[in-house]
Amino acid sequence: MRAIKRVLALGALTAPLVIGCAGLAAADEPSAHFSQSQFVANEDGAGEAGVSSVVSPNCVEHIKGWVWSGDEGVTGSFSDSGAHF
Repeated sequence: MRAIKRVLALGALTAPLVIGCAGLAAADEPSAHFSQSQFVANEDGAGEAGVSSVVSPNCVEHIKGWVWSGDEGVTGSFSDSGAHF
């Protein structure tokens, strides 16, 4: 059960990052982006954290989040701010 919680928690945060990167790769307009993420899995639990910023002619966006799964359960945070033109 603990392993299932870890997989679900990591998948919940990595899916938006993968989808966002796919959208950036398909863009024909000039843009700039920055992404960074870290992950850990050890005897204490598993977790992932990430931050991403995008600037393009149509939007400005900043995303950050983290998730941790351990003996106490699953916890995390996600923030997204931006403007689309």
